[in-house]
Amino acid sequence: MPIKEILVDARGHRCPVPTLRLRRALEDAPADVAVRLLADDPLARIDVPHFAAGAGFVILDRSEADGVLKFLIGRPS
Repeated sequence: MPIKEILVDARGHRCPVPTLRLRRALEDAPADVAVRLLADDPLARIDVPHFAAGAGFVILDRSEADGVLKFLIGRPS
């Protein structure tokens, strides 16, 4: 399990911007760092898991509260 996180706050942006920001952060992150994405576009429910699966990343955690989707994404162990 990653010990560090990078936060990507994409609230207020519409897809594909949250997924693009997530991809950039994951590409730049060291192998032991996960990226936590915050998004409020409902399409992120579909786009983020689709991107993660296609790019070889895993969703370590996901939740939703007060209209904000939260994903924790990392590399497979």
